Amino acid sequence: MDNRRSFARCHALASSAPVLQPVAPAERLVTLDALRGFALLGILLMNIEGFAGPLETATTGLDPLLRGADRIADAAVYLLVQGKFYTLFALLFGMGFAVMAQRAEAARRAFGGFFLRRSAVLLLIGVLHALLLWSGDILVSYALLGVMLLAFREAPTRWLPWMALAVYLCSPLLSLLAGAIASAAQADPHAAARWHQDMADQAQRAAAALAQQRQAFGHGSYAEATAQRLRDLVDALGLLVFNAPTIFGMFLLGAWCVRSGLAQQPQRRPRLLAALRWGVLPLGTALMLLSFRLEPWMDPARLDLRLGFAFALATLASGMMALGYAAWLVRLAPALRWLAPAGRMALSNYLLQSLLCTTLFYGYGLGYFERLPRAWQIPFAFALFALQLALSQLWLRRFRFGPVEWLWRSATYLRWQPLRRRDAAEPAP
Repeated sequence: MDNRRSFARCHALASSAPVLQPVAPAERLVTLDALRGFALLGILLMNIEGFAGPLETATTGLDPLLRGADRIADAAVYLLVQGKFYTLFALLFGMGFAVMAQRAEAARRAFGGFFLRRSAVLLLIGVLHALLLWSGDILVSYALLGVMLLAFREAPTRWLPWMALAVYLCSPLLSLLAGAIASAAQADPHAAARWHQDMADQAQRAAAALAQQRQAFGHGSYAEATAQRLRDLVDALGLLVFNAPTIFGMFLLGAWCVRSGLAQQPQRRPRLLAALRWGVLPLGTALMLLSFRLEPWMDPARLDLRLGFAFALATLASGMMALGYAAWLVRLAPALRWLAPAGRMALSNYLLQSLLCTTLFYGYGLGYFERLPRAWQIPFAFALFALQLALSQLWLRRFRFGPVEWLWRSATYLRWQPLRRRDAAEPAP
């Protein structure tokens, strides 16, 4: 695609042109589906701790109470997985936006209204997921922030990676600023006492929130768990400002990957991909290790420059490692095509993970909340993903889309989409 083309042209094309249709199986980028499948596995490895126990303890780094194999497993997930895969999913979301915009342009159809409908449906799915299944939802954030991509459709392709970097860096800068302000406040004798009292109050609120989650999810009824999920959703929306730059920065970078042709023809950028594999990934890993060395656990009762610096390093490292992972996956794509079926049904599989895990662990289900050791959560996640991969293979032999993808597409296109494979010659995964 010519780099000079912009997303804005989608709005100026004739309305008498062919109707925009969902992507046919033969038109899909299998590498992107494999990337989605890999990201789905990473999301499960990251989320399993928040399924099997309180979500409050799953996002603060290495649990200081763990020992032995449980501590090793928790550290491995924190260093290699946590924060890396929701950024990878954000990169893929941005790619999907650009692919749809290009297809709309090729079909000579307006794109803005279509994408707004698609985002509204995703927002509805995300809210239902957050309220009815699990508090750790990412769909609401993606839907709300994704709408802003429309404002960047006129941006020249060569500007996108620099804008992505500038936006992404806002998150670590916010962490550094918060840490610096906190340290300055503690250095003032007159303000230090008040600050320490505020931190003590924050620690009490964090302990109360943890106790609420333990009661609601570990022992409560479905109604009590739903009420807790509503409180968690409100809290998550309030904190979106801190996560928004990392997510939206990756959205923009994903759009650049498609508009520049990197996603379609990665072999044309061998030096860039080699730099990501052998330079960016090791450097990101080193930054993550340094962050871990500084502060392995994000204490809710503390905030200072050291903690802010550690969190800023972890945020930088997560984006760099996600890009390195993506570059290696592109390099190994021919051997990883078996992940593509799970990626083609990524939304259905993501929701299925929440349904199965909350049913297994929560008190209104089988009640295994906080009973599965941390070390055993990892093989459990791999086993569940293997099951999902097998189910995805079976489903896609008969159907064109995953069940939730089908509902999403039908609502987006304002008409029921064909679900069953009508043509026996239509390729299955």
